[in-house]
Amino acid sequence: MVSHHDSLGMARLVPGSVEAKARSLAPVRAWLWSIAGLILTMVVVGGATRLTQSGLSITEWKPVIGIIPPLTAEAWQSAFDKYKAIPQYAQLFPDMDLAGFKAIFYWEWAHRLLGRIIGFAFAAPLLVFWLQARLTPALKPRLLVLLALGGLQGLIGWWMVKSGLSERVSVSQYRLAVHLVTASVAFSYAIWLAEGLRATRDRRIAEAQKLRATSTLIVACIFGQLGLGALVAGLHAGLIYNTWPLIDGHLVPPLADLLSQHPAWTNLFENVLTVQFDHRMMAYAILIVALLHAVDARRSAPRSPAARRASLLAGVVVAQAALGITTLLLVVPLWAALLHQAMAIIVLGTAMVHRRRLSPPERYSPLAASA
Repeated sequence: MVSHHDSLGMARLVPGSVEAKARSLAPVRAWLWSIAGLILTMVVVGGATRLTQSGLSITEWKPVIGIIPPLTAEAWQSAFDKYKAIPQYAQLFPDMDLAGFKAIFYWEWAHRLLGRIIGFAFAAPLLVFWLQARLTPALKPRLLVLLALGGLQGLIGWWMVKSGLSERVSVSQYRLAVHLVTASVAFSYAIWLAEGLRATRDRRIAEAQKLRATSTLIVACIFGQLGLGALVAGLHAGLIYNTWPLIDGHLVPPLADLLSQHPAWTNLFENVLTVQFDHRMMAYAILIVALLHAVDARRSAPRSPAARRASLLAGVVVAQAALGITTLLLVVPLWAALLHQAMAIIVLGTAMVHRRRLSPPERYSPLAASA
């Protein structure tokens, strides 16, 4: 029994019931979803920072006092002089004036400020929920892992920026890929935990269990595609081969061109043609698997929540593919590039929700006792 009725016939929750536990954890679930939303915003702002060549405008990492931008003419000139000392200024923007510097400075400052806001938005409610004894013992270490991921992401961000301050005019594509994938992991884990706090589970979940393998494959491929997308962005590969479906005049470029660099493995990360070709091929693979997964879900669990989610996932993958092609053909305008990056995270979120709901409840879930 999960509820009783009082003398007026009003339902009241039984302490310890699934409904009571879910209601107690509802604010935690909403908080985790808000963190995921902030991370999505962070990724988009980070994309704008990169596309506007703003990421190297702040040449120091000051986690605390860096929250305050320059406030005086002398402070602005000092920050500008530090930027003038790095190769990007000398090689790309030697004619930039102070007004132009302020424009790129504020993009990077906003990006870092949002990172601090996310840290506070996570740590403060976590402390409150902990002191309220609202968190289950099994949930606490998982939330600490998510907190650690956030701290690690800040360190990775500075590690990435440092790669462009001495010998390069942009950040390392390797470090950019690590930065984006780590953000995506934190985003995904927040969603995974939030969805684990749901008070209901899919009906006919047993029939949908065989869909887990395919949904897991889709999630893994999306993570791989995010890494490839970061390599494309870091190498500015989207500005070079702007035709579709052909790339450099071929459906499949000659092997000699794809492996033109030595050692051969560097082509996967440094050859502009190979990196963009791999990004396209992974997109096709995700699209095909997502469509087949949707068909399989409708056959194995017709009219079920799993089937509807699989169809939704296939739909957002199709939309992302169309947006990617549009971005490429238009030679990466800012609006299209940002939409493409935001949609990539939305695709990942959709896939994570789908995959999580195909799984049995974990120990921290209000459903665990009734599973």
